[in-house]
Amino acid sequence: MFPRPLTPLAAPNGAEPLGRALRRAPLGRARAGLGGPPLLLPSMLMFGVIVASSGLLLMIERGILAEMKPLPLHPPSREGAAWRGTVPKSGGLSLDSGDSDLQVRQDVRNRTLRAVCGQPGMPRDPWDLPVGQRRTLLRHILVSDRYRFLYCYVPKVACSNWKRVLKVLAGVLDSVDVRLKMDHHSDLVFLADLRPEEIRYRLQHYFKFLFVRDPLERLLSAYRNKFGEIREYQQRYGAEIVKRYRAGAGPSPAGDDVTFPEFLRYLVDEDPERMNEHWMPVYHLCQPCAVRYDFVGSYERLEADANQVLEWVRAPPHVRFPARQAWYRPASPESLHYHLCSAPWSLLQDVLPKYILDFSLFAYPLPNVTREACHQ
Repeated sequence: MFPRPLTPLAAPNGAEPLGRALRRAPLGRARAGLGGPPLLLPSMLMFGVIVASSGLLLMIERGILAEMKPLPLHPPSREGAAWRGTVPKSGGLSLDSGDSDLQVRQDVRNRTLRAVCGQPGMPRDPWDLPVGQRRTLLRHILVSDRYRFLYCYVPKVACSNWKRVLKVLAGVLDSVDVRLKMDHHSDLVFLADLRPEEIRYRLQHYFKFLFVRDPLERLLSAYRNKFGEIREYQQRYGAEIVKRYRAGAGPSPAGDDVTFPEFLRYLVDEDPERMNEHWMPVYHLCQPCAVRYDFVGSYERLEADANQVLEWVRAPPHVRFPARQAWYRPASPESLHYHLCSAPWSLLQDVLPKYILDFSLFAYPLPNVTREACHQ
């Protein structure tokens, strides 16, 4: 039922254990933007995040958290409330007490976020961020003034369907089932469109949420979609990746046959803060320390979490989250396992540190790519 603890994984014969490699490796070459100082978490802090997450998940498996008083998980009242502090219970906006899985997952994420974001030097507000990071954040938070909520969209985590829901709530679309090509910008309001005082008011008083997904599964989904189906991405990114990482590629590759290891090599050399949004870490997209989200939903239980959010914001009963299309085949754990086991071990050691906060903050296990697991 629950993810396994984030314990260091065994490596193939002669290789360095993955947990040790993650503690040793830097978090990429991220810069604060506009000449600001680097905003990299110290390696010991990253190690502390992993250990904290491991401990929490282990406590869950042993039933210890059942004895601890859970944090309030329902959204704040219309007048606002302190981050995950005491919230009035009026209005019926609370988690279903029978959904213990959801309550435990939210408790783990809340406690881990609070522990990490409480560290000295971590941002407490979007205006604590360098200009470039703040711009990215505000461009990814959608606004519903009618229903008083903010949604930070994460590409490859059902964001197209959430945008469709927002358009229905705004009266732009009649139904979430309308078959139209999604325009990802028209008829939508982003925090970046508003004045600073308007942004601050909404951050203080609106219900704020985002949805997350296993970081590597999200990367595989982006790889399959963008390099397997979208000509624009093949030409803009694929051709450059092939030229850069494939021996004898020639001067003008099509970019439509990028391999997954080539894509991972490209990510190793990319600055996380300057990545394309489809593979930028969630931490950089949504800044969960600078924005105090009231709810973090999971792609793994998308429909249930999404409809819970719609109930919380008092959406009309006829507005529901769109069902997954019958033809859609998401990246599966089995497919991810195959691709990871086919990639060089050293490459995974270099890629994982760039997404370590996504693993730790949102309680996702590190991949098991031991020799034994890959030959099962």
